[in-house]
Amino acid sequence: MDLSILWFVIIAVLWTGYLVLEGFDFGVGMLMSFFPRGTREQRESERRVLVNTIGPVWDGNEVWLLTAGGATFAAFPEWYATLFSGFYLPLFIILLALIVRVVAFEYRGKISTPGWSRRFDLMIQVGSWVPAILWGVAFANLVRGVLLDDAHQYVGGFWALLNPFALLGGLTTLVLFLLHGSVFLALKTDGELRARARQFAARLSLAAVVVAGGWAIWAQVAYSVPWTWAAVAVAAACLVGVVITNARGAEGWAFTLSALAMVAAVTLIFGSMFPDVMPGRDGGPSLSIAEATSTDYTLTVMTWVAVILTPVVIAYQSWTYWVFRRRLTSKDLPAPAGLVWKRVREALGGHDEPAVKPADLA
Repeated sequence: MDLSILWFVIIAVLWTGYLVLEGFDFGVGMLMSFFPRGTREQRESERRVLVNTIGPVWDGNEVWLLTAGGATFAAFPEWYATLFSGFYLPLFIILLALIVRVVAFEYRGKISTPGWSRRFDLMIQVGSWVPAILWGVAFANLVRGVLLDDAHQYVGGFWALLNPFALLGGLTTLVLFLLHGSVFLALKTDGELRARARQFAARLSLAAVVVAGGWAIWAQVAYSVPWTWAAVAVAAACLVGVVITNARGAEGWAFTLSALAMVAAVTLIFGSMFPDVMPGRDGGPSLSIAEATSTDYTLTVMTWVAVILTPVVIAYQSWTYWVFRRRLTSKDLPAPAGLVWKRVREALGGHDEPAVKPADLA
C-alpha cells in the first residue's frame, strides 16, 4: 500500500479511537445536566458517581485526539493547514470547551460546597455538549465538501459551515454520544442508577436510529460512493442491536455495538472523502491525498514509530480499563474534600486551623 494512503487510513483509525472512547466521556458529561434525581444531596451524590465512572480514563482517552492531530500535521501538512485555517473558529471553540472541561474535572472535588460544585458541574456540561455537536458539524462538512480556492485555502466563511446537512451531522454525533454515554453508565454502575441508565438508553436508542439513520442515508445518497453502503448497513444493524441487548440487560454487548456503530460512521465519513482529504464543492478544486502528503522519508519514519509505540498505548489503556472495571455506587465513593475538612475542624473543636489543607486530603 502507498504510504500516503496508509496514513490516511491510520488517521481514520485514530479518529475512530477518539470518538469511540471520548464519545462516552462526552455522553456522561452531558448526562450530568439532567440525569441525577432526588434531593440536593442525592443529586450531588449521583453526579459524583457519574464523574467517577470516567475519572480514571477521560484524560487517557484524549490522547487519541492529540495523536490524530499530530499525525495529520506530520503526514499531511497541507491538509492540516487548510483544515485548521478554514475551520479555525469552530475548532477554537472546541479547544476552549475541552480546556474548560479538563479544569472542571481537576478542581470539582477540591471543595465540597454547593456553589463550588455547581459551577464546575456547569463547566463539565458545557465542555461536553459543545464538542459533541461541533465535531459532527466539522465532519459533516468534510463529507459534503467545502469551497477552496486554487491555493487550497478555504473561502466559504464560518456561516457556510452551518448548513442543514452539517447541523444534522452535529445532532447525530450528539445523539450517538448521549447513547454511548448512557450505555456506558449502565455498564459501570449498579442499583437504581443502572436501571435508570438502561431506561434512558432504551428511549434514546430509538431516537439514534432515526437521527443517525437519516443523516447516514443523506450522506450516502448525496455525497458518498457505493461501497460505503456497507458501513451504513453495519451502523444501522449495530444501533438496532443496542436496542435489543440493552432491553435484555446485556450492557457489555450494548456498549460494544454502540462503539461499532461509531466505527461504521467514521468509515462512512473517511470513505466518502477518499481520495481527497478536503473534498471540493460546487465544481471547485479539492485537496487530494497526493497533494497534501508529506515526503516518503517522513512517512517511513512515522510508520516505524507507529509500529513500535501503538501497541504500548493500546496496552496501557487496556490495562487501565481492566483495573477500573468494577461497577460503582455512591457507597464506593470517598468523602468529598470539603467534608473531610469539616470533620478535621470538628475534631479540633472548630477553632484551630489544621496544617493539612483540603486539597491534600482529597
